[in-house]
Amino acid sequence: MSNSYRALTRKYRPQSFEDIVSQEHVSSTLLNAVQQNRLSHAYMFCGPRGVGKTTMARVLARVINGIDDQVDGEALNQTLNIIEIDAASNNKVEDVHHLRESVRIPPQNGRYKIFIVDEVHMLSKAAFNALLKTLEEPPEHAIFIFATTEPHKVLPTILSRVQRFDFKRISVDEIVHRLEKITADEEISIDHESMHVIAKKADGALRDALGLLDQAIAFCGDNITYEAVLKALNVVGSDRLFEFMDCVINQDTSGGLDLIHTLLQEGYDIQEFLVGLVEHLRNLYVAKQGEQMILIEASANTKTKYFHAASTLDPTDIMRYLYLVSEQQVKIKELNQPRIAFELLFLKMAHMEPLDGLKKLIEGVKNLPTGLGKVDASHASKRTEIENHLRVEVKEEHEPEQELEIESKLEPELDSESEPELEVKEELLQESVAKKEPEVIKKSSSKLETLRKKSKLDDLDLGSPSLGSPSESKTENSPQIFDENNVPEQGKNPIKEQQQTGTQETNTPLSHEKVNKDSSEESEQSGDAETTTDKGDSHKQLSFDAIVAQWSSFLKGLEGRIPKILELQVERVKPIDLLGDQLILECDNPLSKQMLDQKARELSLLLKEHIGVMVRLQIDISTNKITQAKEKNPYEFFKELVQKDPILKDIVDKLGAELEY
Repeated sequence: MSNSYRALTRKYRPQSFEDIVSQEHVSSTLLNAVQQNRLSHAYMFCGPRGVGKTTMARVLARVINGIDDQVDGEALNQTLNIIEIDAASNNKVEDVHHLRESVRIPPQNGRYKIFIVDEVHMLSKAAFNALLKTLEEPPEHAIFIFATTEPHKVLPTILSRVQRFDFKRISVDEIVHRLEKITADEEISIDHESMHVIAKKADGALRDALGLLDQAIAFCGDNITYEAVLKALNVVGSDRLFEFMDCVINQDTSGGLDLIHTLLQEGYDIQEFLVGLVEHLRNLYVAKQGEQMILIEASANTKTKYFHAASTLDPTDIMRYLYLVSEQQVKIKELNQPRIAFELLFLKMAHMEPLDGLKKLIEGVKNLPTGLGKVDASHASKRTEIENHLRVEVKEEHEPEQELEIESKLEPELDSESEPELEVKEELLQESVAKKEPEVIKKSSSKLETLRKKSKLDDLDLGSPSLGSPSESKTENSPQIFDENNVPEQGKNPIKEQQQTGTQETNTPLSHEKVNKDSSEESEQSGDAETTTDKGDSHKQLSFDAIVAQWSSFLKGLEGRIPKILELQVERVKPIDLLGDQLILECDNPLSKQMLDQKARELSLLLKEHIGVMVRLQIDISTNKITQAKEKNPYEFFKELVQKDPILKDIVDKLGAELEY
């Protein structure tokens, strides 16, 4: 290589308006102004770097003064009629004073004296003010051409005295077309994909693209390949980005971590990779739309890859990935261990549940069978058969050994029976254990819970043993559910008998002999008629005031018998009304309501020990609390919680974008 070698950016600098790429809106306007003799005394060229601002100023100066094309553009500054000034190094008031003196001198040859001021935004405010008068009323032979990449830094008083032209970025296709022409002239062999890599790396600046091409030629020689360009320019290729996203989609954490290790070993910058990944995800989202492939700046083969890769993704999943990467791109600049943060980002993306899987789970929940808490009439005969079998086993005195015996008779059949048959057995077992002493009830409750789990009917709502749903207790074709206050065809309500005779205290359990005696007497009467009578008599003797009087005693009796968190929630509610057999409780938030609804049956049994009657618990949220909750935005409410609770704030900081998304 000879010493006279000139870089491509200097060698191929345009000499005419036709050679300037992608700025036709400026060149055509200036050319018409020259032809019509309507030249302004001051112009300002604005735009990003490398798009031809200074070149356009030199071409305009050449055309105005009719300078021959043989004179190089860089040599125009050596003529007496074209003065080029760098405002970055001549930004003082004294420099402007020298410029004003030069303006007074008319051109030596030609019609105009042209002053090109590059990077004019670097002038100081005092220098701008010193230039104002001369700029507004220059001599007839003077024309000012300013160039700047930051027009917002120029004083408005200057902008109001010039004609402003905004230069635009050069598209990838236009840069590629220009590179094809230059490489053909230089007899350089280069593939189309490599030119796209150079054009994208240039980011809209043709000067940068020529500099990168010069670098690639120095690295590869006259034969430039795609792999060599990636290595020479340290650019993350689209193949690596596709490979990275394949590891994310397939949840291949091992392959993804190996890929990250390889990228770092090859010297790729994590920040640069994240920039490329953001653009890659953006292209995937555009390709998912199908009809906007023109928005993707890539070769035809790469666009085809984007189209096929996007067909397997949901647009919402792409947006979730894009949100995570763009946020991490900002945070990773301040981290001491960017590699670990990069690996955590990959793992978070890989383990993120796709939206398609979430939709399937939602559809599965919607398609779950309903009415699991009801017994079909077709199984009534099966219920009767099992009931008769259990009645033989239930004796006057129920010892723990006999309870286990009853339970053992049901357990072998649980795995082979259908769900309605399992439900019948569970209800009958509940009836059998509900008549026992309170101590026995506690032991049987845990065993009943075990049977419930084994039968895989966790979602079965057995409700309170005292009150079933109206469809369960009053439908003619449905078997009757056991009710401690209503025992059809079995016996009168032992609590009602206890209250009517007055022979025992309200909270004293009845003996099994009493229950059996009542059962034998009641078997001769109609179960449905006695049910109505029992309910009416029982609740006539129960008043809301009596419950309120016993409420404090009830709260004290809960200590140690229920979980502490549930005990705290019960202490925050208060009884507000009694509607028939239903006690209305008021709480102040939805969480309390949810917890109390789940434990309503257990609390009803504990309350019965104090008031002597089984009542249903209905928990309502205070109207005032609901109104306040509606007025507050859920997102703002969550923000307030994060500010008040340091533990929750720490969780949000660690989970980051995914939790907020």
